[in-house]
Amino acid sequence: MGLEREKSDSSVIMDQDEFNRAIEPMLSKKARSACAAEPDRDPSDVNAHLKVGFDDIIAEPGSAHSFDTVWIGSHAAFELVKFIFYRVLTTLLAVPVAFILGLVFAVLSCIHIWLVTPLIRSFVMLLPPARVVWRSLTDTFVTPLFLSVGKSLSSVRVKTTEY
Repeated sequence: MGLEREKSDSSVIMDQDEFNRAIEPMLSKKARSACAAEPDRDPSDVNAHLKVGFDDIIAEPGSAHSFDTVWIGSHAAFELVKFIFYRVLTTLLAVPVAFILGLVFAVLSCIHIWLVTPLIRSFVMLLPPARVVWRSLTDTFVTPLFLSVGKSLSSVRVKTTEY
């Protein structure tokens, strides 16, 4: 019942394929939990056309393949440059562009709420009386004119002859 001072050495020897198979479920659980924690910044899929990957841009046909290291290196360079430049550009431009777009949409909303909608409502309210006035003017002046022109031209006979 005393203190034990022995060290126990244990080791597990695994094949590389067995190690990959054993770790895949852990990685997929971590990937799922990491993705679930991030909010969806494009829930309406407005920018679905911008989901561009290396395979969407560069593709080698079966008859022409570069070295695997060149392919992997170019893939890594593409993803790295895309990631870094997107981060740099959004760091520099996101706040000013958001400010400008907020200003534009605020002005458009103000114009639409305080000018366009009241004007349209006013026109809709004025159209029924204007229709009555227009119909009476048409019935008074235009209809008799066209009826008389039609009656006078109805007696005209056109005869065609060939030479």
